[in-house]
Formats: sequence, structure tokens, C-alpha cells
Amino acid sequence: MNELSRREELSLSGAALRGAPWKAAAVGGGVVAAASYGMGVILPGTADLPWALGLGISLFALIAAIGAVAKPQEGDRVTRQARSWSLQHPWKFALLPAGITAVLTYPVQLVIDGEGIFGAAWDSVWRGALVYLIAGILTLTMKGRAR
Repeated sequence: MNELSRREELSLSGAALRGAPWKAAAVGGGVVAAASYGMGVILPGTADLPWALGLGISLFALIAAIGAVAKPQEGDRVTRQARSWSLQHPWKFALLPAGITAVLTYPVQLVIDGEGIFGAAWDSVWRGALVYLIAGILTLTMKGRAR
């Protein structure tokens, strides 16, 4: 059998993300979070810091995921192979960015928004599910780049 275990699949996703544009992802997520919060400050009564931070975190994970598989022929041999695997298995690859989003969003919702354990978990899960869907669809559209 040539099937991979879940641990091996996550390892391949992580190897593909190794070459992600992390600086661009951080800047993009930060700018969107700041703009979202800034628009909330300008429009009275609509400023929502947890929403803005969650949006920035989600965009951070999406930029990293799509940037990682956008150029599958760059990087070392292991990274190229992991990116090729990710393009061939877009839904399995999208699990890691979704998990990153959920894990990073949970403390924001728990501490800053004060929703409680279950409310914060619910918000984190739906944000992760949205990132999973978007990253999976975008990676699927790039599938033709894999050899």
C-alpha cells in the first residue's frame, strides 16, 4: 500500500509551507486587520478588534498557503516534491492552513472577545473551515502546475 498516514500528509503540507512567503503573508494580514479596525473606528460604533484580528489571521494563512504552491518548481528538492504533492491533493494540503487559522484565532476570541471556551472554539472552527474551503478551491485551480 502506498497510502500515507495523516501524520505524513501533515508533514508534506508543512514541507510545502516551508517556502511560503511568510513576510508577505504577515504584511498582508496586518494591513487588512489594521484597515478593518481603522474603518470601524472611522464609522462610529462599528470598531471590532477581534473581527479585524481574525480577518488578518485568516488572510495571513491564505496568503501563505497560496504563495507556497504558486511556484512549485522553486526551492530545494524536498520542497518541490511537497509542493507537487500539495497541488495533487489540494484538500489534504488545505487542512494545515485551516488548522493554523483555527489555532491562532482561538486565543484572540477567548481573551480579547471574551466569548468563553465554547464560543471562542466555535468562531475559530468556522474561520478555519472558511480558510479550508478557500485554500482548497484556490489550490485546486492551480492543480495544472503540478507535474
